[in-house]
Amino acid sequence: MSRFARLSQYLNRSGQVLRDNSSRMLRMAGADEPSREPLTLWNFNSQEQLSNFATGCDGDIGGTSTVHLELDKSTQPRPSAKFWGEMKLAARPGYEGRVRGGYAGFRSKPRPTLFGEITEDVSNYRFLALRLRAAGHPRTRNSYYVNIQTDGPITSDLWQHRLFFQRDDGGWEDLFIPFNSFVLTNTGEISSEQVTMYRERVRTIGISLLGGNSGVEGTYELGIDSIRAVNEEDVTTPMQKAPSDGTQWQRHPV
Repeated sequence: MSRFARLSQYLNRSGQVLRDNSSRMLRMAGADEPSREPLTLWNFNSQEQLSNFATGCDGDIGGTSTVHLELDKSTQPRPSAKFWGEMKLAARPGYEGRVRGGYAGFRSKPRPTLFGEITEDVSNYRFLALRLRAAGHPRTRNSYYVNIQTDGPITSDLWQHRLFFQRDDGGWEDLFIPFNSFVLTNTGEISSEQVTMYRERVRTIGISLLGGNSGVEGTYELGIDSIRAVNEEDVTTPMQKAPSDGTQWQRHPV
């Protein structure tokens, strides 16, 4: 992305924050009861929406895995994102013993403005809802994690939960994860002191594939349609209650 395009995005975000804050003041939104309507955090249905995400993998630092995040126009009823590539555990020559392979991921980019960074307040919601489809090699389907970064004092803190898929035919499914089931990690290890997630200011959300945890290699593919925050009345499938076991290994952040 060019410097001019980045500046344009920055100014557009700043203008949107100003308009939103002015609208809330005029409506006295703070005096209303908190809304329980589902909150859409991210849609993945256009190239413009996908430009808000960054990708990374062990191949960036000496590994051999690959990563892509592209718009798949073949999905119905609308286009969606396709996160795909090849998971490999080997390192490139000269990096053996220095880099551990088996990592690929994407996350939303920080959104700075003239008035501070845009964050999401999900404190009035109990569940993170993801509409996904798991394809690729069957070995890779049980190694996905969803990651949340909040606006806390330690920037390397990451809240994680493993994604458990019910379907094995590559079809779409809705996953509902209680926010209180996420586990706090730091640089790939479970933090010894678990604290409550700071849900009032969510900075970034992403998904990673951690083949290094279980020695998994092969082609991977994950379809992503949307990520939302919801409450009990919007949960349409059994919720995922099993806690994450964390990444358990040092990996390069996206």
